[in-house]
Amino acid sequence: MVKLRVYVKREGETMTIKEQARKMKLDSSKMAVQPIAARNRALVAVAKSLLDNQEAIIAANKEDLETGQNAGLEAPVLKRLKFDENKIQDVIKGIEELINLPDPLGRAQMKRELDSDLSYVRETCPIGVIGVIFESRPDAMVQIATLCLKSGNCAILKGGSEAMKTNKILFKSIYKAAIDSGMPEGCMLQVEARNEITELLECHESVDLLIPRGSNSFVQYIMSNTKIPVMGHADGICHIYADKDMDVEKAVKVIIDSKTQYTSVCNATETLLVHRDGADKLLPELNKAFLAKNVEVRGTKEVRDIIECEPATEEDFATEYLDLIISIKLVEDVYEAIEHINKYGSHHTDCIITENTETEEIFMQYVDSAGVYCNCSTRFADGFRYGFGAEVGISTSKLHARGPVGLEGLCTYKYKMHGNGNIVADYAEGRKAFKFKDLM
Repeated sequence: MVKLRVYVKREGETMTIKEQARKMKLDSSKMAVQPIAARNRALVAVAKSLLDNQEAIIAANKEDLETGQNAGLEAPVLKRLKFDENKIQDVIKGIEELINLPDPLGRAQMKRELDSDLSYVRETCPIGVIGVIFESRPDAMVQIATLCLKSGNCAILKGGSEAMKTNKILFKSIYKAAIDSGMPEGCMLQVEARNEITELLECHESVDLLIPRGSNSFVQYIMSNTKIPVMGHADGICHIYADKDMDVEKAVKVIIDSKTQYTSVCNATETLLVHRDGADKLLPELNKAFLAKNVEVRGTKEVRDIIECEPATEEDFATEYLDLIISIKLVEDVYEAIEHINKYGSHHTDCIITENTETEEIFMQYVDSAGVYCNCSTRFADGFRYGFGAEVGISTSKLHARGPVGLEGLCTYKYKMHGNGNIVADYAEGRKAFKFKDLM
C-alpha cells in the first residue's frame, strides 16, 4: 500500500482553516481505503468512549444549558441543546445500528463490457472531505462524526457556540477513540471559532461538500456565500392534508404526534389542510386534543366558524414555527391541498390522511417533496427511523441525495476501467466496434 503523509493540527500549532482543510484533503485518500472492519472497530471504540466520559459530557452540557438560560435562549433551542443520559443512550443506540449496516463502499453499481478486452465497473466511494456546520444539537456532533467514519469520509465539524463545552468534550471523546483505533489522524477536525466559518466557506479547493443544519437564515447564508456544493434544506414547513375519506380517530392520533411529539424539529407538522366535507367531523375532536397539549391554533375564517382559535394570516402558511403552534385551512379537494403544499411547503415531508387509495395515489404522485406519507406521522422523516443508523441532515435537493441523508448520501462513485492496450483511434477510425454488454 502507498504510504501517505499525515497532516493534522498539532497541540500549540497555529494553522489557518484553509491550511488544515488542504492537508485533510491529502489525507482523505488514506481514510477512503480503511477496511470496513477497521471503521466498525472505530465506531465500537467511540460508543465506549462516550459511555466512559458520560459524567463529564453531562456536566459540560449543564454548563451550556445554564449559560443559554442566562442569555435568554428560547425554550425550543434549549430543548435541542439538552444532552443528558437519555440522549447519550440514544446516540449510542444509533452507533450500534450504524455498525450493523453493510459497508457502503466498494459496491458495484454497474458493470459493462465495451469490447472483449475492455470493460468498466461503477463503484461506490467516499465523497472526501465534508464540512458540517450545525446549531444547538450536540447529538448532531456524534451522528455526523460516526456517519463520516463509517462512510470513509474526513469531517470538518463546526457546532453552535451555545453548545461549545458539550461539543468540545464530545469531539475529544470521539476523535481520541477513532485515532486509538487506527484511523488516520486527519479523519476529522473541530472548528470552534465563529469567525472561522467564513474561512471554511472559502475552502472550495479542499472541501468537497458542505452540509448546514440550522435556521432558515443560517442555511441561506451558507448557500449564498460559498462555491462549495451545499446539501441540506432551509425550511421544514411540513403539512398534513386530512381528506374527506379519513378515519377521524386515526387522523387525530397522527396529527397530534406530528405536531407535539417534538415541536422544535424540521419534520414537525406546521400546517393542517382539511377537506371541507370532513371539517365538521375532525376539527372539534382535534381541537380538544390540541387544547390538552397546549397547542395554539391559527385558522382561516372557515376554520374559526367551526372552532374557536386565533386568525391565520398568509404569513402563517409560510412559517416554520418550531413551537406549539399550527395553522389550519380548509380546502375543496386533494388538488387544492397539493397546490397549497407545493406553493408554501419546503419540499421536506408532507402527509395525507385518507382511506381512499385513489386519492392517496394522486397525493403521492403530485406532491413534490422528499418524503410523501399516508396515514403516519411526519416525525418519521429521520435517518435513524429509516434504518440508516443516523443522519447528517435532511436534504430537499433533487441532486445527489434527497430526504434523510445517511451512509448512501455520503458516498459518490467512480468508474474503474480495465483494458489491454485499447485506444480510441481504433474505434473512431472503424478498425474496431463497441460491443456494449451489461455484466450486471
